[in-house]
Amino acid sequence: MIKAELTELKKLYTQKNCSVSRICGCYVDGDKNKKAQFARSFLGLPEEEMFKYFEIFRKALSGTPGKNCIDLEFLQESVREDAGGIQTPQDFLLALRDSKLKDEDLLYEYFNRIISSFEYVGNYLILVVADAYDVPGRAMDGAEMEDASDEIYEYLLTVICPVNLTEPGLSFNAETGEFHNRVRDWVVELPMTGFLFPAFNDRTADIHSVLYYSKDAENLNESFIELMLGCAQPMSAGAQKETFQALVEETLGETCQFEAVKNIHEKMGELIEEHREELTPLMLDRGELKGLFASSGVDNAHMAEFEQHYEAAAGDSAPLMVSNVYNPRSFDIKTPDVVIKVKPDRTDLIDERTVDGRPCLVVELGGEVVVNGIQVKSGRRTEEDE
Repeated sequence: MIKAELTELKKLYTQKNCSVSRICGCYVDGDKNKKAQFARSFLGLPEEEMFKYFEIFRKALSGTPGKNCIDLEFLQESVREDAGGIQTPQDFLLALRDSKLKDEDLLYEYFNRIISSFEYVGNYLILVVADAYDVPGRAMDGAEMEDASDEIYEYLLTVICPVNLTEPGLSFNAETGEFHNRVRDWVVELPMTGFLFPAFNDRTADIHSVLYYSKDAENLNESFIELMLGCAQPMSAGAQKETFQALVEETLGETCQFEAVKNIHEKMGELIEEHREELTPLMLDRGELKGLFASSGVDNAHMAEFEQHYEAAAGDSAPLMVSNVYNPRSFDIKTPDVVIKVKPDRTDLIDERTVDGRPCLVVELGGEVVVNGIQVKSGRRTEEDE
């Protein structure tokens, strides 16, 4: 899903646009015991409670696509035994969606599946809502046409929120005019994990995909994804960056020098510019990465070993998202004692040279130079100045 699709769904969670029919929840303690379970009509909730739920649901559709929000595809071979025989996680979610959360047996089993596969130290609340969104049509210019519905998008949104005690402290009693020890309450916090089924890809239901949300982009809870959803374990944004860096280092070998890395960086910048008008995130698979390296000037001898280095670094993982491996805002150079940050389109200002027999990075000083907030005069000192 792209940012625009996430934004479109988030707009549903307002009092004006809300069409959520039902909400169900299960409160679980740190020992995986169910402490409470409920199911009720969502539109019948008090307004104040409804607004709190809206905030929770919108959060599960927030973050950066490819980092906090990840599209996952079901593995067809992933199955699970239950009372009805062998049933894939996808089939189970479809049955739950079609029940509109009114089948108590399915709900009981759903919460059990989440509890058994979700590892967390502490109390948490599972919330799941069912909704049917009348997707408005779009004109050629992208404007919505309210009277031209394309389809009804029926979906489930599940979130898992930590439940923690409020901090101890003093509180003011308005009746007595005194301060007393505050009563500590268990409070539901914003979600740490959630998933939307089916995904809303290309503004339509994609029953073969799930949108997965993780507050911590580097801790995706891969075992939960595999056990509960039956999806392949995704590579986090940080892992994708490390994979790309390892691939560059291993492929270039002894030629992994400043100019070679700068060339790859510049080519990636050009690639992003070429695809700037595209709405979908730019991805690089094995073939595209190989072409990127070759166009960056990596010699044939090292390109001949690209395949084996790719297998070692990435294996059968999904394509790498460019936004996870390339920083469009800065070109960073680090040594043990110096850090240089350059605009990505001005890497021409940095050059590698040998000065007095020592390898150096030379930075061209153009225009105003400010040191610790002080504007200084740029230019090389002459012997007369010394």
